[in-house]
Amino acid sequence: MIGLSTQNAIPIMTWVAAKLVSGAERLAIAAAQTTASAAMKIQDKASGQKKLKMRAWLSPGSESVAAFGSAAEAVLKPTFYRPDRRSWGYASASRMKLHEYQAKELLARFGVPVPAGEVATNAEEALRIARSLGGKTVVKAQVLMGGRGKAGGVRLFDNAEEAAHFAGELIGKRLVSPQNPTGMVVEKVLVVTQVDIAAEFYVAVLLDRAKQCSTLMLSAAGGMEIEEVAATNPSAIVRVPIDPAWGVADFQLRDAVRRAKIPTRAQSPLVALMKRLVKAAAEVDADLVEVNPCALTPDGSIVAADAKVVIDDNALFRHPEYSSTADASAEDPIEAQATRQGIAYVRLGGDIGVIGNGAGLVMCSLDEVSAAGGRPANFLDVGGGAQAERVKECVGLVMLDPNVKGLLINIFGGITRCDEVARGLLQAFDELNVRIPVVARIEGTAAEEGRKLLEGSRLVAAETMQEAARKIVELAYA
Repeated sequence: MIGLSTQNAIPIMTWVAAKLVSGAERLAIAAAQTTASAAMKIQDKASGQKKLKMRAWLSPGSESVAAFGSAAEAVLKPTFYRPDRRSWGYASASRMKLHEYQAKELLARFGVPVPAGEVATNAEEALRIARSLGGKTVVKAQVLMGGRGKAGGVRLFDNAEEAAHFAGELIGKRLVSPQNPTGMVVEKVLVVTQVDIAAEFYVAVLLDRAKQCSTLMLSAAGGMEIEEVAATNPSAIVRVPIDPAWGVADFQLRDAVRRAKIPTRAQSPLVALMKRLVKAAAEVDADLVEVNPCALTPDGSIVAADAKVVIDDNALFRHPEYSSTADASAEDPIEAQATRQGIAYVRLGGDIGVIGNGAGLVMCSLDEVSAAGGRPANFLDVGGGAQAERVKECVGLVMLDPNVKGLLINIFGGITRCDEVARGLLQAFDELNVRIPVVARIEGTAAEEGRKLLEGSRLVAAETMQEAARKIVELAYA
């Protein structure tokens, strides 16, 4: 303990003593961590190539995989910057957002204090809820987007009648914010009791892929301007890595609140809240658990005035209660439709549709379209062994984007038969009224049969991927 003061040494020794395990257990844990670390590095190396490429395809008009839109991501800068949403996100992440009311219900199960309230789908329900809460309430639009307050989706009221009137006007309205310029329609509102706020803090637990662990983030500057704080004064946000095996110790949390300059009277209740957030994030497979603002009341209590939870949708089978939210969690309607159909689709905001089989081939196709002077509209992988009906569905999905001026199809058949792809394309041409130029490069299993089926169709053939990219760009922009 050389170099440690008695004050610091005692909690460290206590924590280590509480975590001691047998030699065999330590060896098992070390072996598991080594194996997991190696696997994650391999995965990150593969996905990292995809993420680097993805940056080149994103543009100010892009509508790709939805970013969290939170200060947590703005600080960690995980993958790419979204100019259209002024936030950072992961190109390859797969996640499911929860509505605020769902996030608060989840956190309340772990002992996190939240304001009393209920969800309403019409003005009459809002009036009943507001009256039961005493009239002094907050009405909050339940849409999966950031910036609701600035978009007019959150308002405080002193009587139930005014709250109900506002709720009636808000339901059915499209809210537009800097984080979501296309907007989202409000289908329900959350009516909660007002919180008397003496100070606002920011607390979040999120997955830091660069460090391969979760990170707890804390700032004394919470509220609607936290994104600006993260950009202009990143030192105001304290970060604490969470060890995958041991979690986070109390002394680390106490040190974090001191470094964040949290008022003394708020430190103990805030440490208790952070412990519950860390536990909640681990148990519900969350990529993000964010409380902003985390409100300090005049009597010294801590309340989660607003909450955001994002769950890794690969773990959705463990949380069936949120399955109805999965489709709505995609901010882009075409991505939501792709999720329902089980199609790997990412909208990129360009005007050249791209379909291929295999993620690597699709990414190469995107690069070739960009090199030829085009702007890819999407990433779409039909998957291995795709049948004709599947190919038709994929073409239909791409055609949902009104900006698409041309379609490039790049198939290298292995387990995917090119004649099945050709039949799917012909069905799409017949049933979907495809009027844009379509260029296809088809090679591999049953390629000759596929080409014969497509003879005489409106499809333009190409022998190489580079030739196909040049042709579709020329035809689309002619």
